[in-house]
Amino acid sequence: MKNTTLIYIKKDNRYLMMLRGRKADDPNSGKWIGVGGHIEEGETPDECIRREVTEETGLVLLDQKLRGIIFFISDIYETEYMYLYTSDYFEGELNTECDEGELEWIDISDVGNLPLWEGDRKFLKLLREDAPFFIMELRYSGDILVSDSFRFS
Repeated sequence: MKNTTLIYIKKDNRYLMMLRGRKADDPNSGKWIGVGGHIEEGETPDECIRREVTEETGLVLLDQKLRGIIFFISDIYETEYMYLYTSDYFEGELNTECDEGELEWIDISDVGNLPLWEGDRKFLKLLREDAPFFIMELRYSGDILVSDSFRFS
């Protein structure tokens, strides 16, 4: 099982999104996602998301809000526990030279038109609705979402 983080950084009603595709064998290739990555040994989710944001974007988070925990269960990928964050409080200049993918500010109203994982659409909807903290389970068969459930905590 792997533990990861993901954040949607907001500025002027836009999210910072990443089009994945610069690494070989990336299961996210061709999909738009937020910024984040694997939690390293001895690292908390908060420490991880701050490190990942700086490494991938050049931005420095000044605060972030944990919005939910998502369990990805798949018949072909390793089970993943993901800590989902949002933030609109950061400093620095965006460095678009990311070796993970292409970074771009996307209007929040347009994010749903991008190639996304179906499960991402589920939790992005909760973020748009400013839902309270939630726990979500997403089950995939291959790359197809077969079931989802969530509860507010």
